[in-house]
Amino acid sequence: MPEIGNIIFSYREVVTALLKAQGIHDGLWMLFVRFGLSAANVGPNDEELKPAAIIPILEIGLQKAEKESNLAVDAAKVNPVSQPLLSTETRH
Repeated sequence: MPEIGNIIFSYREVVTALLKAQGIHDGLWMLFVRFGLSAANVGPNDEELKPAAIIPILEIGLQKAEKESNLAVDAAKVNPVSQPLLSTETRH
């Protein structure tokens, strides 16, 4: 089997994984990304410099949402509280 170079996740899959990692079982939650902004002069040499923007991702997380979308999921649907298994055996 060929070696896998990338594994891609949808926004909903990322939100679902984060909800499960945090043990969140209710509410509408969406992906949150905080970007930074910096600038620099870049180029292959001093004669070919160009001003450039550098936009790093500073934080990735969850924030409350108003409605479901491709970025937001209902935690109760994707990470329901586990229900104890009912025994078929009757106890006396």
